[in-house]
Amino acid sequence: MSILLEQKQALIAGDGQLPVIMAQNAAKNGLEVICISLSNDNYKELKKVCSKVYSAAPGEVLKIQKILQDEEIKQLTFLGKVHKGLILKRPKFDKRAIEVLKSAKKLNDDQVMLLIVEELEKIGVTVLDQTLFIKNLMVPTGVLGNIKPTEEQINDVQYGYSMAKEMGKLDVGQSVVVKDKMIMAVEAIEGTDKCIERGGKIAKKGGVVVKVAKPQQDKRFDIPAIGLNTLKNMKKFKLSVIAMEANETIIVDQEQVVKFANKNNIVIMAV
Repeated sequence: MSILLEQKQALIAGDGQLPVIMAQNAAKNGLEVICISLSNDNYKELKKVCSKVYSAAPGEVLKIQKILQDEEIKQLTFLGKVHKGLILKRPKFDKRAIEVLKSAKKLNDDQVMLLIVEELEKIGVTVLDQTLFIKNLMVPTGVLGNIKPTEEQINDVQYGYSMAKEMGKLDVGQSVVVKDKMIMAVEAIEGTDKCIERGGKIAKKGGVVVKVAKPQQDKRFDIPAIGLNTLKNMKKFKLSVIAMEANETIIVDQEQVVKFANKNNIVIMAV
């Protein structure tokens, strides 16, 4: 690792296995991980690999800052899904969180996260590249499973890729669903799974999912990722292909994901 790492690392963890994998890999490198968990989804697993696990709501900025200061944290990684709809619901948003959000000219993903990074920098905490501890999960170019795409599917992937990049440039979302060179659905605040559901219902059968990094992707947050649930959702809504941006996308449990894709005749590829 090129960056000089502090022996004590902080992890702010959302849903899923990525925070757990990060903590495991950091521990293997002899580092201590202090976790602030924003979810109950993986709390028990994090307890097994982190020296301490605190619980906080995403809007409890003052509480999170105090934990980081008390633990004398200098470096931090964000990993795991935190649903964007929380901004609309505002659960447990403290005074500082509301002030930060009010200062934003717009509440798209990058703007909110950059404001959070600025808040952390004020207390001497540097936010690290999300992939630093999980680079082995990044996907190289090629078809990952046994199912090969047809020429028509490749055309849809190419079209979907260009459209997803445009959506990313606008910071709207990272995924689209395509069929016959027509956009069935674009990911917005609801996330990839709901985008797949909407697109699948319109496409009826045989649609293509394309997921990319934003052209201006800040690797400290929102790195595109898929997992087994993504593929299960595709099967449910009869989508046939998932294409990701190579070397910019993370697959969680890649072996299981590829096995599921092979079994259910789903093309899985990185472009």
